[in-house]
Amino acid sequence: MMARSVQSLAVGKVIGDVVDMFTPSVELSVYYGSMKITNGCKLKPSVVSEKPTVLIKNPHLGNHFYDQHRSVSSNLYTLVMSDPDAPTPSEPSMKEWLHWVVVDIPEGFDSTRGREVVPYMEPRPPIGIHRYVFTLFRQKGPMVFGGPVLMSTSGDAHMVGNTGHENGDADLPSRVHFNTRNFAAQNGFDLPAAAVFFYAQKEPASKKR
Repeated sequence: MMARSVQSLAVGKVIGDVVDMFTPSVELSVYYGSMKITNGCKLKPSVVSEKPTVLIKNPHLGNHFYDQHRSVSSNLYTLVMSDPDAPTPSEPSMKEWLHWVVVDIPEGFDSTRGREVVPYMEPRPPIGIHRYVFTLFRQKGPMVFGGPVLMSTSGDAHMVGNTGHENGDADLPSRVHFNTRNFAAQNGFDLPAAAVFFYAQKEPASKKR
């Protein structure tokens, strides 16, 4: 199953445009409500307006293991969601657009147990069909000094502070020109542990709910 997921990522050019070739080591499940994302599925922006729930599981350990031994695994993960097609797929001059970052997610749990350092921004593709990519990295240990470094394509690095961001993104660097590869390198991550993506495009006004 995980081998097929890599093939789908390659076909969708997520491997190449966002990350390098990798071998998945965990199962990454992304749910918008009760709907599970599958690689390359097409979703309406109205369906993905609310923050999803993300679950991380080791495929070699069954559900029974996690039910009985949730405290055994000490693995922590960082989740990044980005859009490599901003503002348009034909001219992605603003790629990647950063949509979400959650750190310190424990293996066997969902993203609500992690620490959100960049608040979720709902997809709003202005033109064309955009890819929205969730990339998961295994951490070397708990994130320190308030949070991860966010690095842009220009090489500018910004440390996310300790303060909350409920009132907006005033304390955060710009979401534009984020680079997943640079982010991983700057924070000492290896190749991704997993990734999944979906497509979305702007809905006609008459079809919005």
